[in-house]
Amino acid sequence: MSGIVLRSGSGHTYRFDPGALCLELLTTGGPGAFGRYEMLHAPADLAAWAERSRLTPTPALRLTEADVELARRLRDALFRTVVARTCGGLPEFGVPAGTRGDLDVLNDVAARPPLVPAIREGGDRTWAGPATGDRLLSTVARDAVDLLTGAYAKRVRMCAGERCYLVYVDTSRPGRRRWCSMEHCGNRHKVRALRARRADDPPADDPPAG
Repeated sequence: MSGIVLRSGSGHTYRFDPGALCLELLTTGGPGAFGRYEMLHAPADLAAWAERSRLTPTPALRLTEADVELARRLRDALFRTVVARTCGGLPEFGVPAGTRGDLDVLNDVAARPPLVPAIREGGDRTWAGPATGDRLLSTVARDAVDLLTGAYAKRVRMCAGERCYLVYVDTSRPGRRRWCSMEHCGNRHKVRALRARRADDPPADDPPAG
């Protein structure tokens, strides 16, 4: 099953599938006020993210502190770029619209050598060459370039849930996805709508006297 398991503020766990490797990186924190959710503090944190991501099989990564810093720079640049396209920025959270500098970061990381896929004798997928942080992040950046210039570029959206800022690409055929997850924001919307309908329903007539 694709997607990353997230935990809400209330402690509820749910699976979020943003539809692209690059958008999975945005679940680790972000610029401005989203820095309070920072998850990438050390090489082990970046390795744990790669393990949870849709990048399979997970390569045996060799990561450094510099790789973690670059991952945060790439993620924040992608976050601002995507938010600019979906809602024009989130200035109230200290996240302005993306800039040319953010695109320069994406392009610079994408220009580096990526992870190289290979096939084993038994038909299993593996990776050839060194699995460094640079190569991991180049693979993520190239995925971002493909997404933002491809057929689904106009389907990159932000969850319609209240106070939810998760970003996903709607790959469904009808193109009407609204929620980060039906388990989470979709379910909360249904509960609120049901309560609103019940509140609007007129009270039942009193039964006739016997």
